[in-house]
Amino acid sequence: MQTEAPERPHGALDRGAPALKLNPFKLERYFARHEFSAPYLLCSSDCESMALRDLLALEPDTREQFDALWLGYTESEGDPRLRQAISALYQNVGSDRILVHAGAEEAIFNFMNVTLRAGDHIVVHSPCYQSLSEVARGIGAEVSNWQGDPDRGWALDLEDLPSLLTDRTRVVVVNFPHNPTGFLPAKDFVRELSNLSERRGFTLFSDEVYRGLELDPNDRLPALAEINEQAVSLGVMSKTYGLAGLRIGWIATQDGRLLSELAAFKDYTTICSSAPSEFLAALALRHAETIAERNRRIIRANLDRLDRFFESNSDRFTWHRPRAGSIAFPALLHDEADRFCADLVAKAGVLLLPGSLFGNYPAAFRIGFGRMNLPEALHQLEKYIQKNR
Repeated sequence: MQTEAPERPHGALDRGAPALKLNPFKLERYFARHEFSAPYLLCSSDCESMALRDLLALEPDTREQFDALWLGYTESEGDPRLRQAISALYQNVGSDRILVHAGAEEAIFNFMNVTLRAGDHIVVHSPCYQSLSEVARGIGAEVSNWQGDPDRGWALDLEDLPSLLTDRTRVVVVNFPHNPTGFLPAKDFVRELSNLSERRGFTLFSDEVYRGLELDPNDRLPALAEINEQAVSLGVMSKTYGLAGLRIGWIATQDGRLLSELAAFKDYTTICSSAPSEFLAALALRHAETIAERNRRIIRANLDRLDRFFESNSDRFTWHRPRAGSIAFPALLHDEADRFCADLVAKAGVLLLPGSLFGNYPAAFRIGFGRMNLPEALHQLEKYIQKNR
């Protein structure tokens, strides 16, 4: 006798278990609740942005060129003029070794899916931006944390890495300058790390989205893609250049095979980028140093303000002045950051990011200092601290 199939909800399909299962992105969900309602953002990772008219004013006749821009599909690898402008940021990495993405997030997602399979192992510089570990975990890879030391300005110890490696380690993820702590290692550290990857056979995925924001230009590290033929360097327009609204990121690597695999995978994500965004990103990168220096000036002035604030409140906070980037990761001495940050945004409208969004860091919080409105936001924080002493 034929039996009826069990009823299922309208629209439901029998798909089985999903191949990729991602946990909620805690930081992005937190931003979704607060970023556009809190009056004072004191946690932003990006630098001060600019108006379209100011960007177009960097070169003559660009307004007319922009108005005449053809709004058809763009090349999937990225506009050749944009890739040329990106390659100028590197040594030994030609424009044919650049793959443009829709921001850094797509580049991370695509790299992890191309490189990893279930059962592989990956080591991730921690604390970290969640997708640097979560996408790998969702694929089914085992994730180990290479933990920075908060008592040494969140420094990594290269001697800790070999004990984390296994015969299944495919990738080691690093992030210099580091989000959320601002840690920047010495140049010898990076070269020794590159040598270790060549000896042990793992790929280095180097998140370099804050490269160019060193307080002392002499501290700038070589890009990993410059010195290691298998390494991947990640870049984006949003951090150093403050142009987050363009949604343009990229991967740079000398590994042609990997680049081809990434390009093929990208056919299933964005395929290609926005033509206006690519035009504007190329324009900005032709003036990369001018824009970056403007943002470094903002950062230096804001760090001086933060130094004074944390010195006058040393009974409540720890503070390690970063050497690069536009974020830092101070900590509360006598409170938990989840409660502190929730109360601060509710009562003073000031948004900070609790350390729980980056892992198990209950006292720490991320503060951002790349925007021009920091003095106003910091004033509101000071008022809150005085009122709640």
